Amino acid sequence: MKKIFITGIAAMSLALGGCDSYLDINDSPNSPSVDKLSTDLIFPGAEMAFANVYGDYMCTTGGYFAQYFSQYFGTSNYMDYSQFKQSATRSSSAYTQLTAGSLQNLKTVMEKASASGEWGTYLAATVIRVAAYQTMVDCYGAIPYSEALDMNNVTPKYDDGLDVYAGLVKELDEAVAKVNGGEKVCTNFLLPGKFASEWVKVANALKLRLLMRESNAVNVQSELSALVSEGNFPSGDVAWEGCWKDELGQANPFYTEDNYASYGGSQKNMILNLAVLATMNAADDARLEVFFDPNTVKREYQGGISGTNFTTTANYKANYWCRPHKEFDSPVYLITRSEIEFFLAEYEARYGSMAAAETHYNAAVEASFATAGVSGADRVLTVYPWEPGNWQKNLGIQKWVALSGVNQYEGYCELRRLKYPAFGTVTGDELYSILNDVYSPSLLVPGTLYTPIDVNTSLGANKLLQRWPYPNASSSRNSNVPDYEGDDKPIFWAK
Repeated sequence: MKKIFITGIAAMSLALGGCDSYLDINDSPNSPSVDKLSTDLIFPGAEMAFANVYGDYMCTTGGYFAQYFSQYFGTSNYMDYSQFKQSATRSSSAYTQLTAGSLQNLKTVMEKASASGEWGTYLAATVIRVAAYQTMVDCYGAIPYSEALDMNNVTPKYDDGLDVYAGLVKELDEAVAKVNGGEKVCTNFLLPGKFASEWVKVANALKLRLLMRESNAVNVQSELSALVSEGNFPSGDVAWEGCWKDELGQANPFYTEDNYASYGGSQKNMILNLAVLATMNAADDARLEVFFDPNTVKREYQGGISGTNFTTTANYKANYWCRPHKEFDSPVYLITRSEIEFFLAEYEARYGSMAAAETHYNAAVEASFATAGVSGADRVLTVYPWEPGNWQKNLGIQKWVALSGVNQYEGYCELRRLKYPAFGTVTGDELYSILNDVYSPSLLVPGTLYTPIDVNTSLGANKLLQRWPYPNASSSRNSNVPDYEGDDKPIFWAK
């Protein structure tokens, strides 16, 4: 996998007028010292270090682990992901970029902003910091947090994931309390030119995500009720958009990763998975044509099977399969209005009114269609309606579908937490027989998952990969690394 590394204060040569230089990341011996750099110079590089990992590596792996993607004909780069496998080596680059490239630089931004009273910038940096830490907890569990980012402490302790979440909620509350809404925010690409009041809304949306996940483990109903009652959330999607260019290193990171042929390479790995295809087909879901491209032979949609790359097939060649649809300027979504509405629907179902829950559920599906720019939400809501007695199933399935084309990593997280779609009775081997070269997609019941072919043996049948081994970038240098709990041991919010 191609990866861009941003370390130390590296990405601070970023051009203030656009994305042109956000990945000009080589350290220079002639670079100015940290004390001479402004938050305008530091924040965009730290922000984009996170967006690069979140919008590429996390979406790639999440896409395989959530059965949005399967492996392209004849290629093997991500066969391990397709079989629900993750290693300590595979995620190390992403971990390094999140910590050294994003979090370390955000710490500097926050220190500078605090010293100069730039509270709008302080809030913005806190928002990205919280998103980065949340991302790491959700795949590793316990991570360095309370003692992290101290250059004099090379062996920080690993804090329990639940404790990190509680700390992140507190960080958001404290940062929001420092602003009155009218403060300016330094140069950035997420909300360029917006005042602190808009960043407060994003902070509230991330807090909603954190609290809803925490609520599976601890009682945070009062905090949720206060947040929901306030209702101060973004009215639309929050994404990095309008800043990508059709050039190597400056395009949408997911597009660059798996459409590298556009820039002279040959990498091509991901194809549409039968699991999400069957679910969308059952409702004649118009989002399918936005989230994935049809095949190049008949301009039809066909889904691959997790765990194989079809190298033995005589019937289904490379141009039979469908690719995720991305453009060089596609947004990288931090959180969508649809995701917010799904959380509000869940909140109402658990603590409030079923009527209000249904309203938010319908609004979530409609918001997803709005993001895709297509109509037809009514058809989906007819096939997958709100069911008060079984709300978690349809909410889980539709949230999984909605995230399939915008944020596959969060889709993977919510799949583990909500437990839907659940595994059906058919297996990957039954859907595609490698020995006999027989493909039987009609066996899969829409709205279900299946065990991949040659699945991770530590999981076995009908189980998702629940957590990732600690990355070598962390564990090899830190004697405090906890014992790995195992691929089948859920993160605290999924138990």
